[in-house]
Amino acid sequence: MQTNFLPHLLADPDTALAEKILRKCVHCGFCTATCPTFLELGDELDSPRGRIWLIKEMLETGRPADAETVMHLDRCLSCLSCTTTCPSGVDYMHLVDHARAHVEKTFRRPLLDRVMRRGLSIVLTRPTLFRLALIGAATLRTGIRVTTAVGRATGLAGPAARMAGRLPARLTLPLGAVARRLTASLGLLPPRLARPSSVERPQVIAATGARRMRVSVLNGCAQPALDPGINEATIRLLTRLGVEVVVAKNVGCCGALDHHMGAEARSHAHAARNIEAWTAEMEAGGLDRIVINTSGCGTTVKDYGHMFRNDPELAAKAAKVAAIARDVTEVLAELDLAGAVVPGVRPKLAYHSACSMQHGQKITTLPMELLAKAGFDVVPVPESHVCCGSAGTYNILQAELATRLRDRKVANIATTGAEAIAAGNIGCIMQIASGTGTPILHTVELLDWATGGPRPEKLAGPGTSEIG
Repeated sequence: MQTNFLPHLLADPDTALAEKILRKCVHCGFCTATCPTFLELGDELDSPRGRIWLIKEMLETGRPADAETVMHLDRCLSCLSCTTTCPSGVDYMHLVDHARAHVEKTFRRPLLDRVMRRGLSIVLTRPTLFRLALIGAATLRTGIRVTTAVGRATGLAGPAARMAGRLPARLTLPLGAVARRLTASLGLLPPRLARPSSVERPQVIAATGARRMRVSVLNGCAQPALDPGINEATIRLLTRLGVEVVVAKNVGCCGALDHHMGAEARSHAHAARNIEAWTAEMEAGGLDRIVINTSGCGTTVKDYGHMFRNDPELAAKAAKVAAIARDVTEVLAELDLAGAVVPGVRPKLAYHSACSMQHGQKITTLPMELLAKAGFDVVPVPESHVCCGSAGTYNILQAELATRLRDRKVANIATTGAEAIAAGNIGCIMQIASGTGTPILHTVELLDWATGGPRPEKLAGPGTSEIG
């Protein structure tokens, strides 16, 4: 693609990189065949090719983002399916990241949008605060159900709706958007809130038997509040296979949530804290790997080297952290998982490959291979390359599109006849669970069970009896 950037803009290294990325695009259109939003909406500007054109038009003059550009960039899931498909090697991930940062610097969003985005940034990245929010949300959900039931029983729902209908459009439109997002958020909540886990506090957990590896795990920010059993299963499984596990002090949110909302400063602050914490642990006791069991976080941590490439203080440290960062399945592949498997009955599994796993980290068949070694009958999901609609905060900020994609994914899973679903990303797990009654578990929960761990509570019924 030909570009015409104003010379002074190319003095910024991020803009200079964006210009190089744009020049690689030949507008062939291969990306449109796998882009979830284009498949759903059929709008060229909601395809990677269309968004690349909008980004070029915005960046090459340095102009502020306009409402149309923001709308189409906001609809992008950052699923990166386009990068897997692109024959020209266009680095769409870093291009759209830079474009979103430019949007946040130059575009003033409506008040309610700003409040919601800032609220998500504050709450979701802090496990304790997120737990309090979950308690409040669960109470609200119960209140809404009770109020709705009373309204239907007494006939008061009709007048209330008519009253809302008489409000001016300037009030009903924003309030309607808030209501839709609130409803979407409540629908994603787990059926019951979990207690804090003992594995969240900084500690060293010894390997069972001879130590084969020393790793640090990323507990994450949302995952401990939504499903702490995933981190517990990860640590049980690793220690059973001879791994010493470190829960490092001061390691928290990886920065992905803020990063995908264009909040570059907040994202880098989270990442910098983790880099310093892991560097201190590497210097003190040594680390062979940094293990991440949420693929969205893994994509971001593996990108720390790029994020801080121009930072004179953190560039080298960030590169070292990124170099030893691995998805948990990559670490399990280095260990003798097959030798630890115990006999038993396994359910038939449909494996959902998270976009951040298959497109972001290029880990495609490995999780399925590990599950097969553990004795599970694993089947792929049709249209496995199409996003489920989770995408960090996307299922809250773009609730209608996210629901359409979730329903598409759930329908494809249903065709497999699977008794349970395996996935490697908490966002996908919560998203898909909100649209199906089929139990969905993290891959490590199933592998932990297959190697002698407890049966996951989510499993019940035929084919899910205790192993061993």
